[in-house]
Amino acid sequence: MGNKIQFIDRLRLGLAVSVAKSVTFIVRSLHLGAASVLPGSIARRIEPRILELLSQQVKNGVILIAGTNGKTTTALLLCTILERKGYRIAHNSTGANLENGLMTALLESTNLLGTLDVDYAILEVDENIVPKVLKPLQPRIILCLNLFRDQLDRYGEVDTISKRWTKVISTLPAETVVIPNADDPTLSNLGQQLPQRVLFFGLNEPEHYLEAMPHAVDSIYCPRCGHSLDYKGVYLSHLGDFTCPKCGFNKSKPTLESSEWSQILVGLYNKYNTLAAATAAIELGVDETTIRDSINNFQAAFGRAEDLVINGKRVRILLSKNPVGTNETIRVVTESTDKTTLLVLNDRTPDGTDVSWIWDVDTEKLVERGGTLVVSGDRVYDLALRLRYSEKSPQNNLNLIVEENLQNAIATALEHTPDNETLHILPTYSAMLEVREILTGRKIL
Repeated sequence: MGNKIQFIDRLRLGLAVSVAKSVTFIVRSLHLGAASVLPGSIARRIEPRILELLSQQVKNGVILIAGTNGKTTTALLLCTILERKGYRIAHNSTGANLENGLMTALLESTNLLGTLDVDYAILEVDENIVPKVLKPLQPRIILCLNLFRDQLDRYGEVDTISKRWTKVISTLPAETVVIPNADDPTLSNLGQQLPQRVLFFGLNEPEHYLEAMPHAVDSIYCPRCGHSLDYKGVYLSHLGDFTCPKCGFNKSKPTLESSEWSQILVGLYNKYNTLAAATAAIELGVDETTIRDSINNFQAAFGRAEDLVINGKRVRILLSKNPVGTNETIRVVTESTDKTTLLVLNDRTPDGTDVSWIWDVDTEKLVERGGTLVVSGDRVYDLALRLRYSEKSPQNNLNLIVEENLQNAIATALEHTPDNETLHILPTYSAMLEVREILTGRKIL
């Protein structure tokens, strides 16, 4: 552990690690869950500096991945790339991205003496706690994926979050590398203001522009002067090619040419995840052959464009937890020829208790194509009402089925799915965990 940790810290850290590992063993032995949060919570009570003491032992540095959408997929892809090069990785693979989850992920790779023997720690971090964890983590690379409205009852508007990020990131060492999304005006501006080394990722493929700007648009005003931005086109939400006609602010130049990089997962949003991971991997010295091979053989994280076969039928789970993400998963569905979709809306703490965001989703595109839509979840009737309001004509070909019981809803959706088609399931976060437990018989958290 070097000279960074004093003797008294070693003792306290060793005790914290021993207790945490005991808790992990008990929870898993009794099949109470994956123990992805509780061990870190208990360890922190014993050693409040545990996040700092563990992260400073990571040999080649911490890679922090923050943003509203895409964290889990980007983190898993980057982890896959680095592991193919033989590196040992600590990673919060369950998606537990608050402080206790980060601690638990590091504890998982720690021995009983508190020694952490890994080359990199890849940590996806909830956007709201970035200011809290940057100082103890001292990341080598920070990936800033996007900022969209998400759980406003907890977080507030994107401008507030971006200002917090800018303030705290600017205090980090000069050698820190920051990789923001060039297509997000807020993050493009953030990168242009920072004193650290900044690389950008983004798209340069006008053929993928949306026909019109969607309702779920969060940041179409210049982050510097407040004037309306001029867009050549948007790829999703407010992400696109923009300039400010008043002050001259414009999109930063991405490091990689997006058209030269393929993607393996469905959805244009996954192209952003691919480019983010590839940009970070190249910065870490990984050769392009390894990166491209990893992308081409990549398996989706649970619930994120995850494909399953249930009773001989294909099922695709597309996590849909906010307006932008849901618009993109609807785009995936409407671009397919499949005509059966299950939507599940919950309003629990992991989802955000305010479900008014469903009125910002362009559900009209899903409804107007017809087919069978099955709805379920804690707020099933709110969702059904939203879909009914999306009908332009009562004489369309929509078959809307409302089913309160999720297990029955899944069974009904499968029954309506022909053998040669795929059932698309669009659940919020807690709903996604329930769906997977029903489909696979095992819990994630």
